[in-house]
Amino acid sequence: MAGRGRLRIYVGAAPGVGKTYKMLGEAQRRRERGTDVVVGFVETHGREHTAAMLDGLEVVPRQIIDHRGASFTELDLDALLARRPEVALVDELAHTNVPGSRNAKRWQDVDELLTAGIDVISTVNIQHLESINDVVEKITGVPQRETVPDRVVRAADQIELVDMAPEALRRRMAHGNVYAADKVDAALGNYFRIGNLSALRELALLWLADRVDAGLQQYREQHDIDSTWEARERVVVALTGGPEGETLIRRAARIAARSAGGDLLAVHITRSDGLTGADPARLAQQRQLVESLGGSYHQVVGEDVPDALLAFARAENATQLVLGGSRRSFLSTLLTGPGIGATSIRESGDIDVHIVTHSQMGRGRLPRLHGSLSRMRLTYGFALAVLLPPALALLLGPGGDTLNLTSNVLAFLLAVVVVALVGGLWPAMLTAIAGTLVLNWFFTPPTRSFSITEPNNALALGIFILVAAMVSSVVDRAARRTRQAARAAAESETLATLAGSVLRGETALPALLERVREAFGMASACLMERVDTDELTETWRPIASAGTPTCRRPEDGDAEIPGREDLVLVLQGRSLAADERRLVGAFAAHAAALVDRARLTEAAAEAKPLAEADKLRTALLRAVGHDLRSPLASAKASVTSLRSSDVEWSPPERDELLETADESLDRLSRLVDNLLDLSRLQAGVLPVFTRPTALDEILPGVLGEEGTGVTIDLPPGLPLVEADPALLERVVANLLANAIRYSPPGHGPTLSGSSLGDVVEIRVIDRGPGIPAEDRDRVFAPFQRLGDTDNTTGVGLGLALARGLAEAMGGSLRPEDTPGGGLTMVVSMPSATMNDLPVPGRLERGA
Repeated sequence: MAGRGRLRIYVGAAPGVGKTYKMLGEAQRRRERGTDVVVGFVETHGREHTAAMLDGLEVVPRQIIDHRGASFTELDLDALLARRPEVALVDELAHTNVPGSRNAKRWQDVDELLTAGIDVISTVNIQHLESINDVVEKITGVPQRETVPDRVVRAADQIELVDMAPEALRRRMAHGNVYAADKVDAALGNYFRIGNLSALRELALLWLADRVDAGLQQYREQHDIDSTWEARERVVVALTGGPEGETLIRRAARIAARSAGGDLLAVHITRSDGLTGADPARLAQQRQLVESLGGSYHQVVGEDVPDALLAFARAENATQLVLGGSRRSFLSTLLTGPGIGATSIRESGDIDVHIVTHSQMGRGRLPRLHGSLSRMRLTYGFALAVLLPPALALLLGPGGDTLNLTSNVLAFLLAVVVVALVGGLWPAMLTAIAGTLVLNWFFTPPTRSFSITEPNNALALGIFILVAAMVSSVVDRAARRTRQAARAAAESETLATLAGSVLRGETALPALLERVREAFGMASACLMERVDTDELTETWRPIASAGTPTCRRPEDGDAEIPGREDLVLVLQGRSLAADERRLVGAFAAHAAALVDRARLTEAAAEAKPLAEADKLRTALLRAVGHDLRSPLASAKASVTSLRSSDVEWSPPERDELLETADESLDRLSRLVDNLLDLSRLQAGVLPVFTRPTALDEILPGVLGEEGTGVTIDLPPGLPLVEADPALLERVVANLLANAIRYSPPGHGPTLSGSSLGDVVEIRVIDRGPGIPAEDRDRVFAPFQRLGDTDNTTGVGLGLALARGLAEAMGGSLRPEDTPGGGLTMVVSMPSATMNDLPVPGRLERGA
């Protein structure tokens, strides 16, 4: 069985950059090398240079599908699978297939070809990627209904960006190489503006850069590469919470900005053996500064600051490390050895380290001596305990005739104190015991013997051991208290950060779990909820997680911290100490509060439609009284008059009464239809059946309903729109009714149309008073006209219903100023771009 085929995708920032041309060029090169290449589906869009690239390539005939009385052509997947070429060209990966096709989307057809072992070359525009579809709509104002999941494109074996400068693309369009001449001006003034194209180009470049970066990281992990690869500048700035932090952040941001796509990461190392000068309030301010500059903030707990800092930098593949110059004084440096900067420079390897000068350099005070009983200090303590007694014996031995036992005991007591300051209790006790033995053997008569003849000497040695033990105990206790105080300070910093996130209103549960994972050096953090419990088993489900792997049960983790009775925070990576569990418990409680807040928000969101519906019903009962009563009264009066036997009506009078009754019932019918449709829209149950529709198809109903006085200006060759014909007719009819109501005498509204890319715009233009810019959103609210509640001329449903119906079909409705005065309502609908179908015969248009 053949393996899975390989997928190659050409990605473009906008239509017309040359994706299809590039794909066909690759196909021609492969054909010349003897590869079996066929064209499954290629859309040339009438571009002669692109069509010329098809010469010499075998083309699989398209499949013809009938849908709602129209014929469409699609990729013939069965024929292509039967032909089984080495390489198949399938254009427009995000395309939506015609109903009745084998698959709903073209990318699903491509997946079947790949599964069959056929290599595929395809194309896609960046605006069709699902993850950035909403961003593109905000930039261009044009919704994209055809999308492809990012995972499909990311899974491609090769992705190539087809890039073109915005100015070059606009020149191509001006020369007629992209769209027909009658569409160029509209395209250049709308979708293809310089700003739009620049933003789309940046999106394409950044998306592809992220994909390349993810592939690079995966390669490094697969090959166990720990060294830094300077593919992209990643600048890590170390923050201590000191006043120099803002200077370092801005300096690091400038370094990151020197290269396109540079990343800025700020990290604060909280160590358990005491980090002086860490101000939580200042750290919170520095974090806001980092995020305002586009960077990210991280907090990590580490016993050794340089090691933790470099480990973080290597894990992030950092290329630059920014540190502040040491605030320690010269004397402090002599006493305590090299600082964080010197150690980081020595151990940084291929990471560039920048030491940034600032106003606080060298102004630190002499540090207080304290111990932390770290492994390194214990090692040094025991080494001194072994070396100092023999060294003192050699040093004091030549002066044995001039120094008495008291002087020797004081010298060894000094050694015990030194060892206690370095290594704590146990190394000092070892020094005291060794010193006692050395004093007894070398300096207490009789020498070279462990016997003691004089009571004073025995008392001196006993006091020596007692003093040594007491000094060692005091020093060890001070070291432990210092460590506990430092740990408490670290915990308070972490809790202050947590409290700050609460005050800032941060509610992202995954971000909180990521903070827990980073702060405690865990591989993963997962919040789990108990969903079902019986007497023998418990069922849990993960709510959110950070890191890998993700736990499926609380038992899978190394630590379980309850947030409440049915929520537990599960950590993987290492076991937690008791004081760490207490701190993690605060995070677990906050996570539980976030879950409760999210569910309350969801409940409020669910209740909001009910409140809106109730508000709508109340407004409906208040507003429809007049509109229901008026046509009913007119119709009933007309019918009652006709049935009256007291009056003999002439034929013209009978016709007038019947016409009045008919018009009143028509008004009543339209009102009821609008009310029903609006209620269905509010409830989300309005049936919508879209199909390719010609605008001429809706004109008879619109013109028949609205009468004369409407100018129709629809250019020939206007594409079909993807819409529900009946609903689109209602939209245009409501807009024309509104335009007729406000148009001055002798200046009826105009109905025009145009196309731009994959969007068709229908414009209803009037010369009335227009709408102020501040009232353009309010005018679409039901049961009002520009904010008032006077419904003597109708309940104000027309525009509200028109916008709701347009959006239900995947379009939009927006108001614009009419040049010279008036209002233009623009209905944007997606064009049915599946084929260049002939447009049915058009009606005669006129005023």
